[in-house]
Amino acid sequence: MPIERRNVPGLAQPPGYTHLATVSEAQLVFIAGQVPLDERGELVGRGDAIAQARQCLRNVAACLAAAGATPRDVVRTIVYVAAEERALLARVWQALLDSELPAVVRTPATLLGVRHLGYEGQLVEIECTAALPLDQLGQEPG
Repeated sequence: MPIERRNVPGLAQPPGYTHLATVSEAQLVFIAGQVPLDERGELVGRGDAIAQARQCLRNVAACLAAAGATPRDVVRTIVYVAAEERALLARVWQALLDSELPAVVRTPATLLGVRHLGYEGQLVEIECTAALPLDQLGQEPG
């Protein structure tokens, strides 16, 4: 299953992500927004968006693994950051690019600043879509 990620000539160079991804003969895996809760359901990194982003990535990685996918299989990512200042969005984005799982955000991605997220004290949420080859799933194309 080829995943082709590329930038579009004539558009500005994106900071770490790609403009588009195309996928053929694949099953899509939709991962719900992952929040900065640990396995006990406790908020990680209260007041620290970078620590929360790292926990969200750990949760994304666990979901990918449960689906039989890896970060390289991600074809779309959305990162939400509750922030009053735009600079915090940039710091979170850079932390994700510098993380042990940068492939999650080096695909077509959107970074959004929002006023609130679902949990008290939550500053970051990450959702993504992955694509798995049909033959990896024991299915035949078509």
